[in-house]
Amino acid sequence: MSQAASQIDTAAAQPGIQRFVAADVGGTHARVAIVSARRGDAGSVQVEQFRKYVCADYPSLTAILRDFLAAAGGGIEEGAVACAGYAVAGRVINTNLPWPVSIDEMRDALGLRRLALVNDFEAVAYGVSCIDNAGTVLLSGPAESTVTGPVLVVGPGTGLGAAARIPAGRGTVVLATEAGQTSFAPGTDLEIEILRLLRRGMAHVPVEQLLSGPGLVNLYGAICALRGATPVLRAPAAISDAAMQGHDALAHEALEVFCGLMGGVVGDLVMLYRAQAGVYLAGGILPQIQSFLMHSTFKARFLDKGQMRPVLERVPVRLIEHGQIGVIGAASWYLGGAGENAGAAERAGGR
Repeated sequence: MSQAASQIDTAAAQPGIQRFVAADVGGTHARVAIVSARRGDAGSVQVEQFRKYVCADYPSLTAILRDFLAAAGGGIEEGAVACAGYAVAGRVINTNLPWPVSIDEMRDALGLRRLALVNDFEAVAYGVSCIDNAGTVLLSGPAESTVTGPVLVVGPGTGLGAAARIPAGRGTVVLATEAGQTSFAPGTDLEIEILRLLRRGMAHVPVEQLLSGPGLVNLYGAICALRGATPVLRAPAAISDAAMQGHDALAHEALEVFCGLMGGVVGDLVMLYRAQAGVYLAGGILPQIQSFLMHSTFKARFLDKGQMRPVLERVPVRLIEHGQIGVIGAASWYLGGAGENAGAAERAGGR
């Protein structure tokens, strides 16, 4: 018997221990784990097994979960899926996912007793309560907030996700959002020109058309068009690498616009949700461009809200590595009562 299987068998044998599968699914990657916790205790989540999948390598989310559960050795009857998209009657609507997702069909195909669906960034918002700030990077504001109130989680990946964690009595409420679908509001002359260019192909330009992996490609293409150049880079990683290594001036300009726009949007969301207790930046892109982000116009644009600048200067903004936070957050959400009311979980958001 493998060490991992032995650990799982030991956990399963302990009275009062709940074991289930937790998944964090974005447009590019799916992170899946077997987790255990004291029954009903959202703060006791332990990750036993973890694997990261490339979504495009599998024909469905069901196939990913079946592969993972087969390797985990069985004995799992329930689970929670944090998924990018917007769910209606258990079906997820999201153009960033490579395949359709139905929570009911998945549950039946996998033979699970219960499977619950949650917004992917709502899950991250639950997960940030487990974060040690020593493992984060402070981008703006004081090391600790001096006020209590909502905490904002934002992150660009295949799309743009956001959620707000709001104190409510002795607990918290997490509000999922569709922030990525809000209209792109330019804040500079260059961004106005980019918007004009993008509007030639679409009437509504959502902000995630610029603040996401595909959005960085759109930005680079728009800047090339405005500068009369032919785009030579096709992938987000190629653009960010060329920008950080100084190989391509247009890529550098595109990434600078990306970071500045990110700061402006995050500042807007802080104002919208009055998230003065802090901001956590997650997602798959920002940790990869950390050094560039720290020396970009992100902070200046974040603070550039006129008379509200003194308020924003007091808001800690931290960059976190996504890692396992999504599966831990999905598990925490599930343990908080969702497992007893899986059918009521009808919301999901973009990443």
